Amino acid sequence: MGEFLTDVKTLRERARAHIEKGPVTDSYGADLPRVIQVLNEALATELVCVLRYKRHYFTATGLDAAPVAAEFLEHANEEQVHADSLAARIVQLGGEPDFNPETLMARSHAEYDASPGLLDMVREDLVAERVAIASYAEIIQWLGAGDPTTRRLMESILEQEEQHADDLLGFLERMQ
Repeated sequence: MGEFLTDVKTLRERARAHIEKGPVTDSYGADLPRVIQVLNEALATELVCVLRYKRHYFTATGLDAAPVAAEFLEHANEEQVHADSLAARIVQLGGEPDFNPETLMARSHAEYDASPGLLDMVREDLVAERVAIASYAEIIQWLGAGDPTTRRLMESILEQEEQHADDLLGFLERMQ
């Protein structure tokens, strides 16, 4: 085998030495406290998106509202799954997910929106998705090989955010 692989005896000793760290081993290559902070920011972003999409779902009106509102609800539910996945990863890494509503907006990358018109709702949701896409792409690049599990989680969330943006762009083009 290659020289870069640690021998089994050493792996076993290291695993026993810090058992309280769970999945975080000596091979973890990222800045753990910063990763947890960044994941909490992403969690806040997802929670704000859930709230924004829910508001838009319940307040969408007009002739074109039904299919758009249904999309808002679908996106809200998917954003909630993202939030849950992020919270679970934070806990797995030994951190605490921050659901504090008092600081939610300050930590979120996306903004909340209370637009009354359907077209403005679609526009604001598209802007928020674009913010998440740019932010998550940067997080993925930053994580690199240091935390491949968190990187893959962020990549899967990014993929769905891109689909959301594409859905919203389709509505926007049909509405204008």
